[in-house]
Amino acid sequence: MAGAAQPIIRITTPSRTFEGHESKILAVAVFPDRRRMVTGSGDKMLHLWDLEDGVVLKKMEGHREEVRAVAVSKDGQLIASGDNNGELIAWNRDGESLTQPIKVHSKKIMSLDFSPDGAVLASGSWDRTTELWSTNTWQVQGNPINCGEDINCVRYSPSGEHLAIATDGNIQIWNAGTRERIVNFRGHAGANNYSLAWTPDGTRLLSGGSNRDHTIREWDASSWKQVGDPWKGHTHAIHGVAMNFSGTLLASASDDGHVRLWRLSDRRTVAIFKHSYNVCRVTFSMDGKYILSGGKDPKVLKWVVPDDALLEVIPNEQASEVALPEEASKEQVTNNSTFAAHSSSCTSNVNLDAKAQESDFEILAIDTTARNACIAGDLPTAEDMLTQDINIDGNDYNAYANRSFVRARKLEWDPALHDALKSISIQPSLIGCLSKGIALCGKGQFQDAMKAFDLAFMFVDGDSNITHLLLLIKAIALFNANQHDEAILRVKELAATFPNADTLACVIVETYLHVQMGIDALDDVPRNDEAADHFSAAVTNINFSSTAAMHSKYEIFVVLFGWNLKSLWQTAHQNWCHALLRAAFKNECSALYAAHGVIDLAAKGDTALAAGNYDRAIELYSVAVDLDLATDTIFANRCKAKLGKILWDDALLDAQKVIKLTPLSYHGYQLKHAALHGAKHYDEAIEAFQIMLSKLENTPDTQIQKLRRQYVSRPEAEFAIEETIKTQFDNAPHRLLNTFTGRLCDREAQINAFRTSTEYKELLSSTVTHADLQTSCIQDVVATYFRYVMLSHRWEGKEPLLRDIQDEVVYELDPVGGIAKLQSFCKTARDAGYRWAWVDTCCIDQSNNVEVQLSVNSMFVWYRHSALTIVYLSDVPPLSRSGALASSAWNTRGWTIQEFLAPNIILFYQNDWTLYLGDCSLNHKHSVVIMKELGDATGIDAQALVAFRPGMRGAREKLQWVSTRVTTWPEDIAYSLFGIFGVNLTVIYGEKKQKALGRLLQEVVAQSGDISALDWVGQSSEFNSCLPADIISYKTLPSTPPSLSEDVIQTSVSSLRDATTVELASKLYTLLDNVTAPRFANCRLHLPCIVFRVTGVRRSRAQDQETHVTYEVKAGGLHDLLITTKDKLIQFSLARPTMQTFLLVRPWNRHLLGLPDFTELPDIADDMESEEDHWLVPGSPEECQPVDLGSSDRSLRFIVRLGQPFSAFLLAQQRGGEYKRIASDHDIIAEVKDVASIQDMMDIRTLEIL
Repeated sequence: MAGAAQPIIRITTPSRTFEGHESKILAVAVFPDRRRMVTGSGDKMLHLWDLEDGVVLKKMEGHREEVRAVAVSKDGQLIASGDNNGELIAWNRDGESLTQPIKVHSKKIMSLDFSPDGAVLASGSWDRTTELWSTNTWQVQGNPINCGEDINCVRYSPSGEHLAIATDGNIQIWNAGTRERIVNFRGHAGANNYSLAWTPDGTRLLSGGSNRDHTIREWDASSWKQVGDPWKGHTHAIHGVAMNFSGTLLASASDDGHVRLWRLSDRRTVAIFKHSYNVCRVTFSMDGKYILSGGKDPKVLKWVVPDDALLEVIPNEQASEVALPEEASKEQVTNNSTFAAHSSSCTSNVNLDAKAQESDFEILAIDTTARNACIAGDLPTAEDMLTQDINIDGNDYNAYANRSFVRARKLEWDPALHDALKSISIQPSLIGCLSKGIALCGKGQFQDAMKAFDLAFMFVDGDSNITHLLLLIKAIALFNANQHDEAILRVKELAATFPNADTLACVIVETYLHVQMGIDALDDVPRNDEAADHFSAAVTNINFSSTAAMHSKYEIFVVLFGWNLKSLWQTAHQNWCHALLRAAFKNECSALYAAHGVIDLAAKGDTALAAGNYDRAIELYSVAVDLDLATDTIFANRCKAKLGKILWDDALLDAQKVIKLTPLSYHGYQLKHAALHGAKHYDEAIEAFQIMLSKLENTPDTQIQKLRRQYVSRPEAEFAIEETIKTQFDNAPHRLLNTFTGRLCDREAQINAFRTSTEYKELLSSTVTHADLQTSCIQDVVATYFRYVMLSHRWEGKEPLLRDIQDEVVYELDPVGGIAKLQSFCKTARDAGYRWAWVDTCCIDQSNNVEVQLSVNSMFVWYRHSALTIVYLSDVPPLSRSGALASSAWNTRGWTIQEFLAPNIILFYQNDWTLYLGDCSLNHKHSVVIMKELGDATGIDAQALVAFRPGMRGAREKLQWVSTRVTTWPEDIAYSLFGIFGVNLTVIYGEKKQKALGRLLQEVVAQSGDISALDWVGQSSEFNSCLPADIISYKTLPSTPPSLSEDVIQTSVSSLRDATTVELASKLYTLLDNVTAPRFANCRLHLPCIVFRVTGVRRSRAQDQETHVTYEVKAGGLHDLLITTKDKLIQFSLARPTMQTFLLVRPWNRHLLGLPDFTELPDIADDMESEEDHWLVPGSPEECQPVDLGSSDRSLRFIVRLGQPFSAFLLAQQRGGEYKRIASDHDIIAEVKDVASIQDMMDIRTLEIL
């Protein structure tokens, strides 16, 4: 079939049409389960399809522009989509969104691709950048890859090592790990590079071009040179190319309305599938039997791949290709499995017909996804999936048997045997007996194993093929249990006894066993001649180089034992050459290196190691090992070089060789610890480190014993970590929700979760020296692990309390009322990468007064130290415009003010848990639009909104911020301000609002001396008459006199400049400068004042109101004024005096002295000159001199300021000599009659006010 050209098959009728989108199809991707597909469209939607019946399983909404790109992870668990607005959304396998739209790209996202391990997503955009996303946190990793031109396609190589990027002008290849560009080549000359696809082995990259070069070009991945001539056939731009999983066929989609199917072996078109319109996207089904394509019309078409293409035979000439001799490790043979579709073939001494493309032995009833995980070597995933099947159906005997196979591959023999016995107990079966036999072999119980295998034959129903296969599996199980000779003998006898059976299967098994034995012979102390014999036998058995069909046909060996049949021929040849080289040409190798000046291989290796040339060092040390010159030092140094190259597994092998050669030395365990730590096997690394310490402690060498001093023991490291955790907990809530498990955890549970985490084990493994204890690493790891998210919200309806969720999994509760909100909050925090979350409804024991007290006083600190605060606006619908936040009821609540002032990072969410205004930035405090809206609504200045600092300063302004806010419990209006003012007070629910507010304001005045909190209008508090009864009294802005210009001040000062006035002014200045600060305790305020005695009070009837009375008040030295109050005052005058004393007072404020505010001065360390400008050294000449012109001028300026109108208090003396303030419904503004009459202002007293 590979000879003469075959006619092109033209197909116009698809096998199925998928209809449902309302606009063009821009993206198509299939799932590895072979049953589902996801598509993206110009209608801004994604559809999740069932490939078998063609129905839409889910319509996925969330994008606001055309969905341009879609990708599915290799394990089928994740979907990613990108749109024309540059926004990305992550989804789970069922089409449920994991993130809100995330905007990182400034222009449309053209292409997405998951790394092979699914840990990273690459996104390419017309903003000329490629971003790499962590699929764990959905945060971008590092800086973007700047490509310099619009990006059309991004594709990971099959190994994940390289990332190919197609831009308008060139094709770029980047190292995906280091982000270093490897090569940059033109691609389609004079045209744009539109599409890319790798061959499954990663040796070729294929690209499609735009209209100016509508060809497909093939590139050699070793040289990045073009291979052969361009593939011609399309007449317009090629928007998509896709490779089948066997690497034999390529599909291309073009604006010419055609999908072309190409054969890689001869680069010819096999078939053409005709659309009605231009085609944008194309992909293969996972089994390679179908092509799915979409384009301008809103349909996805499914095409059958012609049988002629599926049955292609690879030419015999390929068998003559001989690979360069390279060392292949045992792991390369046993573990490097890669899935291949059943669409490739090979030639050998045994023919394979088309029917052999599919396995004859489908005896494993295993889910496709689990099977693929086994084939790919992803055993943990396979085990998890089978465990899920068992949890769903405890009588699934197939699942138990299949999990037994997986555990046997992990060498977990006891669990494997347990699963096998469980399978048989549910229902005896072939697969159950088979799993039992393999498990018993692994445990060395060969007699029982043979009985189990014999029982398996009861279920074959006389099928000779299955009988033959079971006999081979039986031999392989014996081989894996180190019964090598018996296993080989059984295979040979089977081939001789049943010559008409599947001879190729016997050949493959015998070959594979010989390769394994050869590799074993090369390990440790090499037995080169024995190894060469085994590889020679393997090469003699099988003489073909392409074994993809074998890998597919005998997939059961891949699933059960992890074999890699694809590279069998190449591995056998390479190792045969290597064994012969080691056995026969040691002297020639030594002479060759000597001819190049390398006499002492170890010394040259040491030089290369010291210079950081790890590749050269490994090469030289390896030659020394090959020539039997190895010592423990050479293995140790080669281990160091491999550690430098991040070759953890290889380094571990060398470390173990060092331990084997010098078991009493600490050095091998030190290297083993480093290799295991790098490979992230932290438990084993910690164990190796402990052994290293014991070797240091028990060595007779005193010099080596001294090395022990630089290391810390495990208890020392654990103590340092625990102390750091305690410090971390100082500013964190006591209870937190674990968003990963959905359970509420106290401190002990949080610590236990940390101790079992990978982060803790990695930290413990890396904390090995005393120097490690002094670094910030411990603090960083602890802070990152225990970071938490706080929720700010409005209590509504029935909110879940502590008792409702304790010992429950939040995600499993009935999602009604507040539970649904709690679940969404936890999911949002979890999806953002945060493990811990806090909600005031259920993370505080409301019945515990001590805990409530602690929580209220700590709330501000908790919000301040949160990694993120999420504000949930339950009354703000999706897609709301600016202004919805300002009008939200959340913005009226008392507690919420500290919940948005305290945090450093905050995000606002609408009632569907989408971000407010679609703002996907990391911190809404950096959003000018949102902060302006919040500032306008609250009256809080921008600086305070973004970087608020708690404390007493600006008390009056802070009280005004909350003056119109409400709380459910009246006392909470005061308690919610504790954190704002930075005070810690007792919480006493039931004490009434006036007392709670009074205690707070008393503390503010007492601690700060700031009397601005006394400036209000309204009703007096029962706590103290100088305080308001309700916080709403602070709503009215305080009265401020107009500022005086410098000219007016100078004029006034000049008019006062006579000796007597200056002397009195200086005296008054000094008197007030020495006045003590106000004191406030036990509901009694001791307030320094300038006192003006009231000489008359008369009712002014003309201005009376229904509930208030206005009085004309006269006071010595002041202009007459009107005061309106609810209180009834005694009317009197100089002619008709009263026994009760009334005073109009000016509360003393030191700011009137004109002195600098030392709290606003720069720190001493920052500005020494500023300190000298404002301070005098005690006893200095300046301090002792008489008042000079400067001080007199300052005193006179002070008198001018006293002449300004001021807010006065009307006080009435009580029987005990104390005073009470007479409240007024407006500011009492007083003014001195004559500023020159300083004597009228000399009555300075500290009054006790009740």
